[in-house]
Amino acid sequence: MKKSFFFLMLLFSILICGINNGTVYAITNDKPQPLEEIYPEIGYKTVEEAVKEFEQHFKQDLKLPLRIPPINFTHYFGRFSDLDGDINDSFELKFISDESPENHYKINVRPVNHKIPIKDKYIFKVFKLKNGNEAKYMEYKSFGALVFERDNWQYILSIDKRISDKVTPEVLVEIANSIDYPSEKKNPLQ
Repeated sequence: MKKSFFFLMLLFSILICGINNGTVYAITNDKPQPLEEIYPEIGYKTVEEAVKEFEQHFKQDLKLPLRIPPINFTHYFGRFSDLDGDINDSFELKFISDESPENHYKINVRPVNHKIPIKDKYIFKVFKLKNGNEAKYMEYKSFGALVFERDNWQYILSIDKRISDKVTPEVLVEIANSIDYPSEKKNPLQ
């Protein structure tokens, strides 16, 4: 009995630690893959390319806010999601920072006829935009979002809640209102 127990423990040790006496090898210079490599792998591209695809698909111009949140971003990417049918087709503009992960801001745009319904229980506050439309501010666990409609699009401006002291609902309203500023450019990144 003692012999078989000893044998099982030895076998267990070999399986757990390996034949190499438990030496573990690690590469100490492991660095995360850069964001400019990761995001294109999952369908993101330049904002200009994504806007062009979105506009061509829906045969309508897209106006983007001229303002962005008053925080630092290191990257921005665009993506047009063209899924089966139009119901889930959307445009996404993502601003991120590899230096401050909480600096995460996103704009989603989809046709109003396929808008995401907003439940009253999530609405924190309602604002009036310069053009007279309503904008609803919502809060979820990890982000706040301002939702509004204009030009047959539903816009959702969302921000990481960790920076909600810097990017308040009122700042998001200013960003939403910046769509109305006259400009020869369609977006602030051109």
